[in-house]
Amino acid sequence: MPPPATPRKRPRQERSRETYDAIVEAAAQLFQRDGYAKATTNRIAERAGVSIGSLYQYFPNKDALLYAIGERHVEHLLAELADVIEELRRDRPPLPDCVHVLVHALAALHLDRPRMHRLLYDQAPRPAEATAQLREVQRVIAAEVEFHLRRLGVGGPAPDLTAILLVQGVEAQLHGALLDPPPGHTVEEVIRAVEVLCVKALTAQSPGHVGS
Repeated sequence: MPPPATPRKRPRQERSRETYDAIVEAAAQLFQRDGYAKATTNRIAERAGVSIGSLYQYFPNKDALLYAIGERHVEHLLAELADVIEELRRDRPPLPDCVHVLVHALAALHLDRPRMHRLLYDQAPRPAEATAQLREVQRVIAAEVEFHLRRLGVGGPAPDLTAILLVQGVEAQLHGALLDPPPGHTVEEVIRAVEVLCVKALTAQSPGHVGS
């Protein structure tokens, strides 16, 4: 049986949590800087200021470390999205502005440690728990998008379906072109193009309904 790709245990005491967090952060820094293959557990332990035995107390291998980084990434996503959701609910902007806020928020999350983002999404071990976490992030975003589609009178006869398709489409566009822009195009151009595509798609379904 292959070794597990998840942490051995979760720390309960404050000192243990500090050690756990230091190891995860050290792994994130080395994976980001050197790549997954070159970042050994010995180097991660050294950077975290702990013994290799302390590292293995929590993480059986690098896959488990990557899984822990993914957990932290999801927590960060949800926290950032909570702020965006609060802003949109408070301001209730028209469609172009609503799309602008959401696309820029998602773009910023993709551009934060881009090499690490690609590693997590393209190469990370994906246990069922990790897949469920990422699906939950998509559901949170889609629920907010659906709310604003209904508020603005766009999204066609099934705004819930439009919302999830829109979220998944934007995620794919940003994950691809944003992290690796086509030759001759900048990151800013990619973001703007995604915004334009979203607004055009939504207003084509419900022309004239772009206000608040």
